[in-house]
Amino acid sequence: MSKKDAYLSGLKKGIAVAIAYLAVSFTFGLAARRGTFPLWFASLISATNLTSAGQFTGIELLRLGAGYLELTLAVFIINLRYALMSFSLSQQVKVRVEPVTRFCMSLFLTDEVFALANEKGGELTPAYYFGLSTLPYLGWQIGTLAGYLSGGLFPNRVIAAAGIAIYCMYIAIFLPPLKKEKGIALAVLTAAAISCATFYLPFVNRIPMGFRVIIAALAATLVAAALFPKKEESIAAPQTEKEANR
Repeated sequence: MSKKDAYLSGLKKGIAVAIAYLAVSFTFGLAARRGTFPLWFASLISATNLTSAGQFTGIELLRLGAGYLELTLAVFIINLRYALMSFSLSQQVKVRVEPVTRFCMSLFLTDEVFALANEKGGELTPAYYFGLSTLPYLGWQIGTLAGYLSGGLFPNRVIAAAGIAIYCMYIAIFLPPLKKEKGIALAVLTAAAISCATFYLPFVNRIPMGFRVIIAALAATLVAAALFPKKEESIAAPQTEKEANR
């Protein structure tokens, strides 16, 4: 597959994510407007951060007058899970990728883009990845702009309904693999159980959200790997005595 075909294939795959991102980023634009932040500031955050949890947390901390150190640590912890996703995807890209290209790929990485890119496995290429992330990135910027400019035209119930679009998107992405692979199903259910436990249990729920996400992801991965290990492909035995002695 040529680079152009790979890019177009990824572009089509990212349409659904882009539509969902419009709703989520629209809510962020409203939050930025209500926090009296300027439009350029909200757009800059969406263009460089591209993470709903990190952006909403950052806006709220700035609104409350938090210092830069507290803001940096909070956003860093929340977004720390992307380091794990980056490590995972870097093992799947088999072609040589220049450092500048890797940096650009990391900028567009989101939970949904990671999930869709992970489906390609060893066939993942930078062209497909950039095609996959183009429309979601543009959708995030357009949604932020539209939400900010609309101001307070929409009631709170409409805003709350738009906020659940991200969770519907998670379900749509992970449901098909859950039906096919028991290991994936176990990993998702384990992560969900650990997330609920760390949210409701006393003392444990004091752990920062970013670390809770990482703990749940690592624990779920280890459980799934232990119970459903991936079998290695067997190597064919040599057919001749000469080959056997090599």
